[in-house]
Amino acid sequence: MNWLKNVIRPKLRQLVGGQKKDVPDNLWHKCPACSQMIFHRELEKNEHVCQHCGHHMRIGAERRLKSLFDEAEYQTIELPDALADPLKFKDIKRYTDRLKEARGKNGASDALTVAHGKLGGNKVVIAVLDFAFMGGSMGIAVGDGLLAAARLAVVQEAPLIVFSSSGGARMQEGIHSLMQLARTTIAVEEVREAGLPYIVVLTDPTTGGVSASFAMLGDIAVAEPGAIIGFAGQRVIEQTIRETLPEGFQRSEYLLEHGMVDMVVHRHELRGTLARLVALLMNPGPPGEVAVLQPEAPEAVLEEAAEEAADEVPALAPPPDMPDVPDAPPPEGDKPS
Repeated sequence: MNWLKNVIRPKLRQLVGGQKKDVPDNLWHKCPACSQMIFHRELEKNEHVCQHCGHHMRIGAERRLKSLFDEAEYQTIELPDALADPLKFKDIKRYTDRLKEARGKNGASDALTVAHGKLGGNKVVIAVLDFAFMGGSMGIAVGDGLLAAARLAVVQEAPLIVFSSSGGARMQEGIHSLMQLARTTIAVEEVREAGLPYIVVLTDPTTGGVSASFAMLGDIAVAEPGAIIGFAGQRVIEQTIRETLPEGFQRSEYLLEHGMVDMVVHRHELRGTLARLVALLMNPGPPGEVAVLQPEAPEAVLEEAAEEAADEVPALAPPPDMPDVPDAPPPEGDKPS
């Protein structure tokens, strides 16, 4: 008989309250940039920005929308039903099974969520791509959703704001996915034809077909710090051109220096920045009073200009009186005979 195991250990367990309680696994999060451990409440309070290094972590569509709209109040729209599996695609899993799995994890029908409400007191329509849903890939449903968002913005006469976070086109839909590049471009043109602003916020990552279509067509391009923005990956580009790319290539700060984006805004300041942009673009204010000049005769214009010039230029003093000088006698050679 083992006295320590059979006698002492049971008594110690009774003394401390029985079995050890299970601790949830999601209480602490590791920053992918600096590897620091962050308590989940601190991470939520800081809008999923690392308090140690400032790294902007990816966030879902629901959290993004709540942080933007006034009083966190908004309404999502029901997107049209898209063709689920046009190619009957199957790799390791069936495409339909992958969709069911993604919908079960995220609670959304697809990668795009469209909502409308007020931002800074102005009506806005916001469309958000969620990277957690199959990498934010763009398929038929995303194309339908962006068209619906654009037409809702036109009906409400509100600006359209799109948050992009995607790996590109959805390979399981093949050519149908590539056709969404043209469809989303048409959606942007509908907003512009209505004279409404189209603002794009590029978040990490924005690559592939999304960056080759609506993500780079914004009237104003805003990016979050450290976001990867580009078409192909850095490794693929280096292998293709056989050159080493500069440090920070495809990061939002590098694109800002080279004129690809208009501004890089910290997540804490993003709501205020977007509210100011919308207010400036939608409410320019009453035009200033412009004096209407009546046509005048040329003589009157010249007389008025002469009077103004006389008032500005001081009068010149008259020259002093010069003494009379007698005429000089003619030279001797010129005397009369």
